[in-house]
Amino acid sequence: MAMNRQQKRMMQKQGQLGADGAPAARKRPAPQAPRPGKEERTGPVQFLREVRGELRKVAWPSRPEVINYSIVVLITVVILTAYIATLDFAFGEAVFKLFER
Repeated sequence: MAMNRQQKRMMQKQGQLGADGAPAARKRPAPQAPRPGKEERTGPVQFLREVRGELRKVAWPSRPEVINYSIVVLITVVILTAYIATLDFAFGEAVFKLFER
């Protein structure tokens, strides 16, 4: 197998070639430790307790914040819908003029 110096150096760094350029003996991977046993599943009651505990940690927005955010979203949707409808109409008319309706 023809290799340039760069490839030989890389293979030596990776341990695939010895210092003399001969193929190095492959090392067998160490045996893996046995996996730990399956954890016991929690019951539905314990699951609901944990969910409730996590939901207590959430920073819920106040009512005025929800109202303000909703208004901002609705205004944005209306503006974007109008913009896309205008573009659709303009491009449609341009295509009709191009093909001389």
